[in-house]
Amino acid sequence: MKKKLGVLALVAASALALTSCASNGSPGSSEASDANIRVWLVGTDTPKEAREYLVSTFEKDNPGSKLTIEEQSWTGLVDKLNTNLSGSDSPDVVEVGNTQAAAFTSAGAFLDLTKDFNELGGKDLLPGFVEAGSYDGKFYAAPLYSGARLVFYKKDALAAAGLQVPTTLADYVTNGKKLATDNPGKSGIWWPGQDWYNALPFIWENGGEVATFKDGKWSSAFSTEKSLEGLKQVQDAMLNASRAPKDGKEDNPQVGFCDGTSLQLSAPSWVKWSILAKADAETPGCPDQEENLGVYALPGKDGGAASVMAGGSNIAVSAKSKHPELAVKALKIILSDEFQTIYAKGGLVPAKLSLAKELGTDEVAKATAEAAAKARLTPPSPKWADVEAAGLLQDFFVKIAQGGDVDSLAKELDKKIDGILNG
Repeated sequence: MKKKLGVLALVAASALALTSCASNGSPGSSEASDANIRVWLVGTDTPKEAREYLVSTFEKDNPGSKLTIEEQSWTGLVDKLNTNLSGSDSPDVVEVGNTQAAAFTSAGAFLDLTKDFNELGGKDLLPGFVEAGSYDGKFYAAPLYSGARLVFYKKDALAAAGLQVPTTLADYVTNGKKLATDNPGKSGIWWPGQDWYNALPFIWENGGEVATFKDGKWSSAFSTEKSLEGLKQVQDAMLNASRAPKDGKEDNPQVGFCDGTSLQLSAPSWVKWSILAKADAETPGCPDQEENLGVYALPGKDGGAASVMAGGSNIAVSAKSKHPELAVKALKIILSDEFQTIYAKGGLVPAKLSLAKELGTDEVAKATAEAAAKARLTPPSPKWADVEAAGLLQDFFVKIAQGGDVDSLAKELDKKIDGILNG
C-alpha cells in the first residue's frame, strides 16, 4: 500500500515556488478583465443572500470578470484542498475549517495577506481565528464566521419528564438519560458515534486536554486521568441517552428534532435556522416547532457555561491563484460589514467583533454569546489537519459509542496521534 503523505508534504513543494512571486500585484500574477474567480465555500452554512451579495457586488465592481461559487463538502475536504491547492487548476478563494488552517498556512499554500490585514478588518477581526490563520508572524487566512455549540431541546419533553434546564455537565447527562428512558426509541441527547466535536467539552471541563506541546514535542492526552473522566461521561451519554446510529455522522441534526426522535441535541448556533426552515425548503425544517424550541449553553462541570469547541471557518486566497488581485478584492467583499451582517442575521457569529450586536437579543443570541465567551480551539499544530483527515477521532468515538473499553482505546488513539503530530 502506498504510504499516505500528510498535508504539509504534498502542499509545500508546489507552494514554496509560488510564495516568492504570487503576492498581490507581484510579478507572475495574472489579472484579466474576463477572469472567473472561483470561490470554494463549504457546506450550506453561508446563506443564499450572502452568496448572491458576493457575486453581484464583485461583478459590479469588476466589469467583465465573473465570480463562481463552488460548494464543497466537509467530508474529505482536507484531501481535496491538498490536491487542488497544489495543482495547476487551483480555486482562487477557499474556505477552510479553523482547525485545519494551520496545516495550509504553514505549508505556504495560501497567499500572504499581511499587508491587507487592516483593510480586511484588522483588530476588529475575531482574535482566535486570526491566530489560527497566521504563521511565523504573517497573516494568511482571515476569519469567515464563528459559532458556538448550544443545546437545543423540546420544551414539552423536558416538562413532561419533570426536568429543568441543567446547571452542570453531570445534570445534562442525567437529564438526557431520563428523557431517553421516559421516551423509548428516542434520544434524550442525540449523539451519533462519529461526532467528536461534542466530546471535547467533557475532556476540557474535567481538566484534560486534547494534546499538549512541551520541549518541541506534541503529546496526545486522551489517556490522561482527567481526560478519561470526561470520556467516560461521554460513553455514558452515548450508550444511555442517545439512540442515534453508533457509526452515524452529525449531519442534518434538525431531522431528528423535527420528526420527534431527538429531544435534545448539541449543535452549532446556526442550526436554529435549519430547524425553523420552511417545510418545503431544499432541506426541510419544522417551523411549527418554534414555540417548542428551547435553547441553552452547555453547562460546565461546576456551573456556568462549558468550554465548547469554537465552530467556524477561516478563508484565504490560494498561493496559486491566477488572479490574486481580484481574489483579494473578493475576499474584501466577504469581510465587508454588509456581507458579514448577513451571517449575523442568520445566527452565525460574524468575523468582526463590532458586528456581534447584529446577532440580536433573542434566546439563541444570548446563549451563543455565553457559549462563545468560553469556546476553545483544537491544538494549533500544523499537522492537526492530518489527524482529522485520517479519521482517527471519528473511529475512536464510534468504538466508544459501541461500548468499547475507554482506557485501552484512549491509549491506542494517543499513540496514533503522537505519530502524526511528531512525524
